[in-house]
Amino acid sequence: MTDSAPSNTNTSAGSPPRRVVLVDGSGFIFRAFHALPPMTSPDGTPVNAVYGFCTMLMKLREDTKPDHMAVIFDTKGKSFRNDFYPDYKAHRPPPPEELVPQFGLIRDATRAFNLPSIELEGYEADDLIATYARQAEAQGSDVIIVSSDKDLMQLVTDRVQMFDAMKNRTIGAAEVMEKFGCAPDKVIDIQALAGDSVDNVPGVPGIGVKTAAQLIDEYGDLDSLLERAGEIKQPKRREKLIENAELARISRDLVTLKTDVPVVEDLDDFDLKEPDPEVLLSFIASHGFKSLLSKVKAKFGGDVEFDSPTQPGIGVNDIKVEKAEYELVQDEERLKHWISKAEYLGTVAVDTETTSLDAHQAKLVGVSLSTEPGNGCYIPLGHVSGEAQGGFDFGDNPSENKGAPKQIRLERAIELLKPLLEDPGVLKVGQNLKYDMIVLARHGINVAPMDDTMVLSYVLDGTSHGHGMDELAELHLDYKPIKFSDVCGSGKTQITFDQVPLDKALDYAAEDADITLRLHRLLKPRIAQEHMAKVYETLDRPLVPVLAKMESLGVKVDAEILKSLSEDFAKRMASLEVTIHELAGEPFNLGSPKQLGEILFDKMSLPGGKKTKTGAWQTGADVLEGLAALGHDLPARLLEWRQLSKLKSTYTDALAHHINPKTGRVHTSYGQTNVNTGRLSSNDPNLQNIPIRSEEGRKIRTAFIAEPGHKLISADYSQIELRLLAHVAEIEALREAFKNGEDIHAATASKVFGVPIEGMDPMVRRKAKAINFGIIYGISAFGLANQLGIPQKEAKAFIDAYFEIYPGIRTYMDEAKAFATKHGFVRTLFGRHIHISGINDKNGMRRSFGERAAINAPIQGGAADIIKRAMIAVPGALVDAGLKTRMLLQVHDELIFEAPEDEAEKAIRVIRDVMENAAHLSVPLIADAGIGDSWADAH
Repeated sequence: MTDSAPSNTNTSAGSPPRRVVLVDGSGFIFRAFHALPPMTSPDGTPVNAVYGFCTMLMKLREDTKPDHMAVIFDTKGKSFRNDFYPDYKAHRPPPPEELVPQFGLIRDATRAFNLPSIELEGYEADDLIATYARQAEAQGSDVIIVSSDKDLMQLVTDRVQMFDAMKNRTIGAAEVMEKFGCAPDKVIDIQALAGDSVDNVPGVPGIGVKTAAQLIDEYGDLDSLLERAGEIKQPKRREKLIENAELARISRDLVTLKTDVPVVEDLDDFDLKEPDPEVLLSFIASHGFKSLLSKVKAKFGGDVEFDSPTQPGIGVNDIKVEKAEYELVQDEERLKHWISKAEYLGTVAVDTETTSLDAHQAKLVGVSLSTEPGNGCYIPLGHVSGEAQGGFDFGDNPSENKGAPKQIRLERAIELLKPLLEDPGVLKVGQNLKYDMIVLARHGINVAPMDDTMVLSYVLDGTSHGHGMDELAELHLDYKPIKFSDVCGSGKTQITFDQVPLDKALDYAAEDADITLRLHRLLKPRIAQEHMAKVYETLDRPLVPVLAKMESLGVKVDAEILKSLSEDFAKRMASLEVTIHELAGEPFNLGSPKQLGEILFDKMSLPGGKKTKTGAWQTGADVLEGLAALGHDLPARLLEWRQLSKLKSTYTDALAHHINPKTGRVHTSYGQTNVNTGRLSSNDPNLQNIPIRSEEGRKIRTAFIAEPGHKLISADYSQIELRLLAHVAEIEALREAFKNGEDIHAATASKVFGVPIEGMDPMVRRKAKAINFGIIYGISAFGLANQLGIPQKEAKAFIDAYFEIYPGIRTYMDEAKAFATKHGFVRTLFGRHIHISGINDKNGMRRSFGERAAINAPIQGGAADIIKRAMIAVPGALVDAGLKTRMLLQVHDELIFEAPEDEAEKAIRVIRDVMENAAHLSVPLIADAGIGDSWADAH
């Protein structure tokens, strides 16, 4: 912020204006709350928003260097806007339960920092900010409004700027133009037309920000536009403006901020005062903000200590980023020195710099190491230009090296680093180390043993926050690392890392290794303290090298098959488009929900139409499926068109672009830290969402093929979630059915509906199957009725009968919800904690969603853990059996392998044995396996 703050220039010779900082306290509370994981003070009070708020105030005082500063809050009651428009903000949900007790504490924090805490009944914080900003501007002061709220952008002038403290971003006239397409003085007119669904500002239906900007640019202002609305050429737009002119004027009154609020506190009272150290330190200590204590002492003095230790895991710690000494390593002797130091200490943080996010094609540019917090080095290996410390080295061949900075030859550096990075006595620490392992493996280095701070963070905190290094550094170390864009730029001017000057590359790269090591020292002890060693050490850590190997191998994809499928889908889409236009009686854009809604509900008057808050018709899949079920042909054909369109764009077209030109294979990237239940995600491309139940989805799998002389093997767990349910819920009847190898759905149907298994109507079995799988997801009578197309009363009777036959399931569900309500998480069979958001929410819908998640998460998470155990064990078992079969893909409960033809049958026996013994349950685990030339043939 220091560099981007408004300049403190003179208004008259020798007389600098004041700098007034107005903090949107209400807006920042919510952003701090959602940005930080749950934290509690020693007495158990939630304090994550309070901690974020205190940290922000400390930083703002330093960065903005204000003369005057105040924090502005909303009051509890309604504002004057509700007097003329009662529905204003009527639909805003209540604040989260954990945030409510923090509102008062944040006001206490403001006063502890000796800052004015300003609010006024009947007015919003934005109105007070507007009033004080205009007062300060009139007095010749520069104003910084600390907020990202778009409503405040109307206040921006040459002297008034906004600052988004969460993104460290200044918002001036250019940024307003980028957001609204207009200058700040036109923002009110734009918002009056576009409305705001969050605040229930109506606007003019059908007009968004972009259209509003075009209209105001053409007609000058809102009044002129409304007066001349009859001149607008587009008939629907013209009618909307004429019909809703009064709504636009009301909306303008709602969004216009008052600049003449009868404020009580005077602007002169906001002059910046130093806080009383004893008061501030007492407040900070009482809430357990240990990392802030030393900062406050250093800044303001004082001597207050903690009465009780900080709770583990609240996100503050002792590992401070206060100083760092980084070295640019450009010769072999210095590299050998760092290698020796790492070998002596036994732990080293490692990071690579490359030219691409694609680890399979990225060029290695450099390697950074750190052995102790505060130290680090960067070893440039592939920089091609830019000034650097140490001068230039043109090497033996100037024609190849001209202009390149001095650096160790890549091959020689690899030769020196390989023994260290493969040394079993030295722990290698990385952040998302899988990427670096893939890059280094291409140079013949197999990194081991290893720890990954991203994975450590995920095992400890689940998806309660992100696990990127920058986010973890801010969360745990209160430190903002150098951004990639700071050294490489962004957009069209972005350069690759090999073009970065070495002095900049040093600071960025060595810092990455240093911060990673600091995070490791913070997070690794928590694994034992919080009893998560089993999950980390036996599941998630050993899976990293397995995934790295799978990603490096990839899977062969036939581009010609994809091309043929794309052409087929395109022809069928074109044919469907003709049919749909004929059914509609006119051509329209099939990809436009707005046009589709008008055809279905305005023109064709089909039943059941519902509008969104913006006035547009809802045309989601559920709406179209409902209309198709009633026998309407157009929505049924459109669903077919949409499915083909998605398959074509997402798979047959996109997959072809992901084929690596060097390997002829597709290399997906598996994410270990993205899914709450512990399941893996697949990206670039996503191979886990290819439909398997539709004929078209199966066709796509025909493009995944084996290399010549090989076969693909698909091994898939059978009904693993139902088997886990039988085990964890201790349901003896289900256990016996699985042990006896019975058809579980037929067995359930026989018990629920009282019919014999032999000669059972397939529809009866289908109903039981829907209940079996639905129960795992907490299905309701309404949901089951919809799924089976039966009356809700009948569906409820089925569910009631199910619980009577399997009473243990009800007990399990009640216990899972109770545990989650008390602890905020549930556990899988192997000890993984799965955090359940909304379980204690006052909003019934969100709480109900949390309860369903609490029921399902231990089952789905347990299944994810089991397949991870299998994935870790299978490669070694294949090697021990003397086989060359390789594991390529994981898709939910399925593993895909590539095997030489002559060993495929033997490989299946090994794979099934490992998978079926990956966990010891009270019911047998069964893995079905098949062999084929393609994925479709094998599955």
